[in-house]
Amino acid sequence: MSVEIDTSAFTEEAYELLSELEASLLELEESPGDQELIGRVFRAMHTIKGSGAMFGFDEVAEFTHEVETVFDMARNKTISVTKPLIDLTLAARDQIRAMLDAAAGGEPANKDNAQRIIQGLRALLPGANASAGAAAPATNKKPPAQASDHEPHVYRIRIKPSPELFANGTNPLLLLGELRELGEDCQIIAQYDKLPPLENLDPERCYTTWEVFLTTKQSENAIRDIFIFVEDQCELNIRLLDREEVLGTDVQKLGNILVQRGDIPEEALEKVLKPIGDRLVESGVVSPSQVKAALAEQNAIKAKRDKKVQAESATSVRVPSEKLDNLVDLVGELVTVQARLNQTASTRQDHDLQLIAEEVERLTGELRDNTMSIRMLAIGTTFNKFKRLVRDLSTELGKKIELTTEGAETELDKTVIDQLNDPLVHIIRNSIDHGIETPEVRISKGKNPEGLIHLSAIHSGANVLIRVEDDGKGLDPDALVRKAIEKGQIPPDAQLTDKEAFQLIFGAGFSMAEKITNVSGRGVGMDVVRKSIDALRGSIDIVSELGKGTIITLKLPLTLAIIEGLLVRVGDELFVLPLAAVEECVELSRQDVVNAHGRHVINVRDEIVPYIRIRDRFDIGGEPPDIEQIVISDVEGKRTGFVVDSVIGQHQTVIKSLGKNFEHSEEFSGATILGDGTVALILDLSKMVRYVEAEEEDLTEPVAA
Repeated sequence: MSVEIDTSAFTEEAYELLSELEASLLELEESPGDQELIGRVFRAMHTIKGSGAMFGFDEVAEFTHEVETVFDMARNKTISVTKPLIDLTLAARDQIRAMLDAAAGGEPANKDNAQRIIQGLRALLPGANASAGAAAPATNKKPPAQASDHEPHVYRIRIKPSPELFANGTNPLLLLGELRELGEDCQIIAQYDKLPPLENLDPERCYTTWEVFLTTKQSENAIRDIFIFVEDQCELNIRLLDREEVLGTDVQKLGNILVQRGDIPEEALEKVLKPIGDRLVESGVVSPSQVKAALAEQNAIKAKRDKKVQAESATSVRVPSEKLDNLVDLVGELVTVQARLNQTASTRQDHDLQLIAEEVERLTGELRDNTMSIRMLAIGTTFNKFKRLVRDLSTELGKKIELTTEGAETELDKTVIDQLNDPLVHIIRNSIDHGIETPEVRISKGKNPEGLIHLSAIHSGANVLIRVEDDGKGLDPDALVRKAIEKGQIPPDAQLTDKEAFQLIFGAGFSMAEKITNVSGRGVGMDVVRKSIDALRGSIDIVSELGKGTIITLKLPLTLAIIEGLLVRVGDELFVLPLAAVEECVELSRQDVVNAHGRHVINVRDEIVPYIRIRDRFDIGGEPPDIEQIVISDVEGKRTGFVVDSVIGQHQTVIKSLGKNFEHSEEFSGATILGDGTVALILDLSKMVRYVEAEEEDLTEPVAA
């Protein structure tokens, strides 16, 4: 069990790091010289590699090592950050994700693609063309974190030849060449401190000594074997630098190395290495009191930073989302029981019981609010995904598009965010493909050659408004109507307002594209958007101006688990209307019905509002009361009334699914259990209006001859 948990912890962390990596790369593309961004990319790769190797994801670790190596060179300014490097690293990011998905039981990752990415990265290294063949084997080595007994060791080799070395025909450069061939990395430093002045130099004598740092899997004996024929003509000192010295968390300071090598005494080092404050005071630059004050400031900042780090690490807990889902379900059950307790206490007129019920209601409300807040996530993570989409798709289509975002901190229920990704992808793809013009067209129209897509989110009561706005060519309502008539989706004499014409783009199979491409043209995407937003109990509004651009607004509930509803009665049946959509309630008398001459409309403060009779809609028997109630709601930007017998009042509604037997009852978005155990159906107002309008259009169509 523990292994599964650990592996899951790694994959969760890796997915988060990949998201961060993608965002950093896109920022880096805009600011290729930003060392902080380069460092972030490197650290993300380094963490994935190290953790991957530790948790047994060897393939991920080995592949990531290749990318990390390249970015290490970028970090050291050996190579520059270029667009090909960004492209390849983004592709590598996708490849790592595919590897993680495969490890979790998904489709196998494409190994050929991984090789192509690695070869592309190697081609960016300095001297890649000249030494591609030689470089390949070296980059196939395992990452350090994986190595154990087979890990290369680092040796320090000091070679001090006898001055008479040349006399017997020995060429020390050949020995050094053999030494270099033993290892993967070999640094040779020649020491010339014994070299005499030129007038005293004897060209037949060897004055040079060498110090070599060799990384190799070979043993010390293998190194000594190279010098076996000259061991009596030179001093050979070989030392294995242990793991702590080479791989420890801190690289040794230069002074410590010099002391350890015996080059300087420790006392000399301490004499030189005085604290900076002491040296500044001695040189008269600052006074002792100024140094003391600066030290106090440094300690105060350090203490605060340490405290903050400790607090952050102590207050953050990673919990699987399934556990939160279970918690929400339990809270929902508790809300239902609490409603039942309230009703029982009210019925029995028991004062003590009513006090207990009120206390339980208060605690349940707090528990509900806290539980819901735990599930709330900032939508910024979803926004960040679209930067990559806009970048790749605009490049593919030869367009220049900037994506700006606003309100990334706006919070939504995790379930809503999870289901929001696909609709937003389709809307943004449509904006890029159909909305934003090519740079040439935009210039000819006097626009900036670079198009703009603005993505924003803002709270609005119990809802969140998410807007996708572009400055493209806008929608042509006349063209939409002509296309819909051509496809037979509306009658030839249909008279639609601009707002109604814009809604045509959500029709199944509706497309204005001249040809089908891999981006769009099948008329599926926006249909998916409508269905997805309906499933989230949201609505879509479109505002567009020809030549100026389009704004698509998604109105979504904050949460899908528990909503505030308005409980109404029709006959013996109970229904719930989402309270967020309700604007007001007005009475409907029999005289009002007579005055409307059979039409389902009512005059509300000089405004004609259409209404739907729920009794008629669902064939509910019985006689309606003399005075009925109309619940006027905002449905997709239009005021529409729903006629009921009576309004019971506000009700905290725990949403339950209807199950397979009622999956075709699309005019209901779910059900809820009331305090007395009665079931009330939750109305899907948008779908009800849509179905009623479609049925009325069918009735008004002329019968074919």
